[in-house]
Amino acid sequence: MIPRATYRVQFHAGFTFADAAPLADYWADLGISHLYASPIATARKGSTHGYDVVDPSTINPHLGGEQAFRDMAAALRARGLGIILDIVPNHVAVGGEENGWWLDVLENGPASRYARFFDIDWEPEDASLRGKVLAPFLGAPYAEVLRSGDLQLEAEPDLGRISLVAYGAHRFPIRPEDHAEVLARTGAADLRSLSRDKIDAHYDGANDAARERLHALIEKQHWRLAWWRSAGDAINWRRFFDITELAGLRIEEPEVFDAVHALPLRLYAEGLIDGVRVDHVDGLADPAGYCRRLRAALEERRAERPADRQNRAYLIVEKILGAGEALSSDWEVDGTTGYEFMNEVSAVLHAPEGAEPLADFWARISGRPADFQSEEHIARQEILHRGFAGQLDTVAATLHRAGQSALETRDFGLAAFRRAAAALVESFSVYRTYGTGQTAPTADAPLLQIAVDKAIAAAPLDEAVIRLIAAWLAGQGPGDTALRADAVRRFQQLSAPIAAKSVEDTAFYRYGRLLSRNDVGFDPARFSETPRAFLTLCRERGECFPGAMLTTATHDHKRGEDVRARLSVLSEIAPDWIDRAEPWVHEAAAAGVDPADALFVLQMIVGAWPLDLTADDAEGLSQFAERVAAWQIKALREGKLRSSWAVPDETYEGVCTTHLHGLLTEPQGAATREQIAAFVQDIAPAGAAKGLVQAGLRLTLPGVPDLYQGCEFWDFSLVDPDNRRPVDYPARPRSLGSSGLDWRSGGPKQALIAELLSMRARDPDLFASADLSPLEVVGARAGSVLAFRRRHGGRVLTVAALLRTADASGLTGAPAVAPEWWGDTQLRLEGAQSLRLAEFAADRVFAAQLDAL
Repeated sequence: MIPRATYRVQFHAGFTFADAAPLADYWADLGISHLYASPIATARKGSTHGYDVVDPSTINPHLGGEQAFRDMAAALRARGLGIILDIVPNHVAVGGEENGWWLDVLENGPASRYARFFDIDWEPEDASLRGKVLAPFLGAPYAEVLRSGDLQLEAEPDLGRISLVAYGAHRFPIRPEDHAEVLARTGAADLRSLSRDKIDAHYDGANDAARERLHALIEKQHWRLAWWRSAGDAINWRRFFDITELAGLRIEEPEVFDAVHALPLRLYAEGLIDGVRVDHVDGLADPAGYCRRLRAALEERRAERPADRQNRAYLIVEKILGAGEALSSDWEVDGTTGYEFMNEVSAVLHAPEGAEPLADFWARISGRPADFQSEEHIARQEILHRGFAGQLDTVAATLHRAGQSALETRDFGLAAFRRAAAALVESFSVYRTYGTGQTAPTADAPLLQIAVDKAIAAAPLDEAVIRLIAAWLAGQGPGDTALRADAVRRFQQLSAPIAAKSVEDTAFYRYGRLLSRNDVGFDPARFSETPRAFLTLCRERGECFPGAMLTTATHDHKRGEDVRARLSVLSEIAPDWIDRAEPWVHEAAAAGVDPADALFVLQMIVGAWPLDLTADDAEGLSQFAERVAAWQIKALREGKLRSSWAVPDETYEGVCTTHLHGLLTEPQGAATREQIAAFVQDIAPAGAAKGLVQAGLRLTLPGVPDLYQGCEFWDFSLVDPDNRRPVDYPARPRSLGSSGLDWRSGGPKQALIAELLSMRARDPDLFASADLSPLEVVGARAGSVLAFRRRHGGRVLTVAALLRTADASGLTGAPAVAPEWWGDTQLRLEGAQSLRLAEFAADRVFAAQLDAL
């Protein structure tokens, strides 16, 4: 079962299952076949996204709980809609007091029944951590917090335990064998009589003797408290990226797999969901093996489904494909969540002639590299050695143990393995490889060779060790099989987060040639794509993965799909943009803003400026300034140049915020503000035209179109949490089917989406299975058009999309063109047939026609 189209919804306490159920009619009328739900398992209280799961076995009560989910599913089913569920097998939220698995591990250490659930190194090189879990949740060094009185013992008689509580929020159960000592010291008969006063009298950190007593008790535990800043250097368990509140799971363990998947498998067996989306598959020990195992588990439960819903589960993975990387066909999945399409459709909207002048302008203004690869390599080095030094040490130690297991490699020292591993990780062009230490897919070989060549060039003295690690990654080389497998697993689970943190969360915030080419899954080094190359990629994906998602907006995007579309217009008018932007940058620099940061925020202002905002709208400008200011603080900290999350430079951030508010809201910024508003007015129709083309291509090319919540209207959102703001759902049904709407309302985009989804519903086989053939375009506007045909049986879909819109849309002042603008431009069809675009497309920037052959 492949969905016709999905609609992504972010559930949280402010938008629950009960809020979604009444929207079934609207989604069905729009043409959606499946609700694509964010994680619904019980997450940390107050979660706005659901990825911080604390109990994967239950449905989140803050979303309404299981009965409300069932009621929503029934409402959707009544309108013919199914559900695709996002699941999180890689990690769970820890810290605080909500995760029972984690608290049991803290209490019982290696003897806990959940000790193997987490990826903990119980025998690290640091002897002080053997048999312990580093708990880097303190806001200051341990000694300082101990003296402050922020650490307090607390009895929990209903749970049969005593816990150390930090800041009233983090809970660390003490070993059961230490209860007797605390009871004897305080004179309490049992846990219920262990009062606050009795504890404070003997374990108060503010008192010298009591503090020593408390410290001695803490030192006996299965955990070691530490300052949060120590995590990168000393942590002995795998996190999600560098987030200490998210602990990695060993999903490769059968018991863990069963516990994490019990809920989604039950919901699938009951017919309440039709498939799953797997979050962050590259974080798992063996993504290919995991996917095959999940497919088998889903198939086992297929027969249990209601008789009218015994469809094969839809299974997709969140995976970022690097340049030259393809999803393996033996994973038994239907495809990815569509980041690669988002990248490709963005690239085809960019004019190649803008690449060089914009890169030169960026380098001149910023003093940073003109090419993205250099920026990425710098970021990889910094992130690896600053944020993941402890995990790199663990990888080096496992590699060294594998090396010691063979005579041929026992002379390679620990330091050599650390240097070689670092050089390889810094040189990867993809997230990871997929070998198991014994076997490896052939597709890994060319991508691994690229990394090996780069690593050897950077560290020639370590060539032999680099080649040894590469051999293990390829399933070859000497050494103990089990030790090699462990080393390979740990290496791959290091390379994936390094790629994510260094590229998406660092280099993307340092490289500002054109921000529309910096987003999740994007390759900023590839500025543009030709129509023919773009269609080739789409055809190949359709042949291999007809069920792959096609998306252009997500809960993770850095900027909204229509922000990117508008910014892509700048690639067509690069000299004009540079002439306008340079004095604005100098103005900001005079106020103390780094020129690079100034150019970053100017692009966001121009790209995200609301269509209904004028230069004299004080309230609207104030709201916009607040949104952009929040984005800028996050951008500065993610970039880690002038500020960071670890060491925020609030003085410099204040300079940036003051200048931004002055520009957008204060009298001194009026002249520049009016210039920016006029410029946006000039390019907004061209940007909207590209937004329509982007939406249209997503809905007509091979794959499953995915709509992110609310993005059937224009999407001028910024990075999260801005892209998760409440959706004005009452406005959507009112607009659907209406005519004569102002294009600024977003109605024309919604109308195009509904029209194309209606086509998909009328002829599902054509959209699901048809081939894809580029059409030749000739005539005056040939270089501005992408055209193709899809055929199936006796039906054919013909599509023409306008890619270069800077001059075209301006002819009518809206995202449309005058028919005469096309001139003699034609689509060449079979034989001597042709279609004149002045007739086929008329005034439309995206035209699609479904006919019988």
